[in-house]
Amino acid sequence: MRGALVWVGLIMVSLVAGCTAGPDPSGSTPTPTPTASSSPSPSSPGLTPTPSSPPSPSPSQSPTPSPTRAPAEVSARRMMADVERLAGDIGPREATSKAFYEAADLVERRFRELGFRTRRTEVKVPAGDSWGTPVRAGTSANVIADSPGLDPARDHVVIGAHLDTVARAPGAEDNASGIAVLLELARLAGLEPPDVPVRFVAFGAEEPRGDGDALHHFGSQQLVADLSAAERRAIRGMVSLDRVGVPAERVPVCRAGDRGADLQDQLLAAARSAKIRTRACEDRASDHWSYQKAGIPAARLGKIAYAGYHSPDDVPSVVDQDQLARAARIVWAWLGRS
Repeated sequence: MRGALVWVGLIMVSLVAGCTAGPDPSGSTPTPTPTASSSPSPSSPGLTPTPSSPPSPSPSQSPTPSPTRAPAEVSARRMMADVERLAGDIGPREATSKAFYEAADLVERRFRELGFRTRRTEVKVPAGDSWGTPVRAGTSANVIADSPGLDPARDHVVIGAHLDTVARAPGAEDNASGIAVLLELARLAGLEPPDVPVRFVAFGAEEPRGDGDALHHFGSQQLVADLSAAERRAIRGMVSLDRVGVPAERVPVCRAGDRGADLQDQLLAAARSAKIRTRACEDRASDHWSYQKAGIPAARLGKIAYAGYHSPDDVPSVVDQDQLARAARIVWAWLGRS
């Protein structure tokens, strides 16, 4: 009887041993298979999501979209307001007059507000005849505004417009129109800096005080004469904005000589890209001529004939804001920002 009990005990031990999980002979740990209703859990390292069922990111993991700024656009309204301010409120701005310096202060303040580094250079002018009005000798000024970081001995471009008028003209078209476009381009460049640095210049004493080249373009002639050889070589192109507001079907794009041919072609191509009609021409009667004579590629936008030229009738109503916008868009496209 005792032997039978021992035998039964041995059988029970074998059965219990067979029902207890032991190490797999292959040495691997069996992996449970999840059911269709199971979902992966970060605390279960053995459950890796399959590529066809990626986990959804939590709201905190979603990327935050970056806000995009609308491209800077030319504002005809702003430019027309500047024409009104210069020609309507200030009026005639003979190069050595109190009114000229009032305009110079306004322009320099605007450049500074837009983030440009500014300076002035004095321009000595002789006595003479301002389109029929005797004028005394005196001092005018160039207002210069440089893009932040501009090195005048390294590649850059110059965009200019003359600030003065003949003695008897309010100068809406000649040349508040050019200054208005100059300030608008500076505003755009402050918002979207072009790849090439820009020097903006409001020239003093562009208007003649007698016949001949020596009695014309005093501000630009002096500014160019003061440039070093390295600074002259660094100017990739100079564009003068002079009488750019008279309504017309086309915008004149003028060169002063062969050296300006490539720049003229660039401006004409920029106009085509902006879908603006132009007219190629040759002209030396603006500040681009001072740069051209020094061997610097230069061109002029503007020069449409109008009845009020150099007269008291050159008032803001002469100027067309759509034509202002066309001139600005051509230069903006030339700067590569259209």
